[in-house]
Amino acid sequence: MRAHQDIILAPIASEKSYGRMSEKIYQFRVAVDSNKNQIQEAVEKLFNVRVLQVNTINVHPKAKKRGIHHGFTSKWKKAIVAIHPDDSIRFFEGMA
Repeated sequence: MRAHQDIILAPIASEKSYGRMSEKIYQFRVAVDSNKNQIQEAVEKLFNVRVLQVNTINVHPKAKKRGIHHGFTSKWKKAIVAIHPDDSIRFFEGMA
């Protein structure tokens, strides 16, 4: 079994994610091979909140060019987590 810190990699800081924090919906970059149950358990243990719903999105690689060099960005997975209205994640409180 993997540690919870290996599943939740980083919070996603964007204009849209900040707007949804007031609705108690948070976005995280997660491990590509993690599933919804693992993500839910990791968020509950790391932030001491009750998770209501987890949605995941696989972000596909995009083609990139820099001069004559061609390549692709890495694929990654995004988790959109809705928590109980009475709970909050302290890490995000000062940001919104």
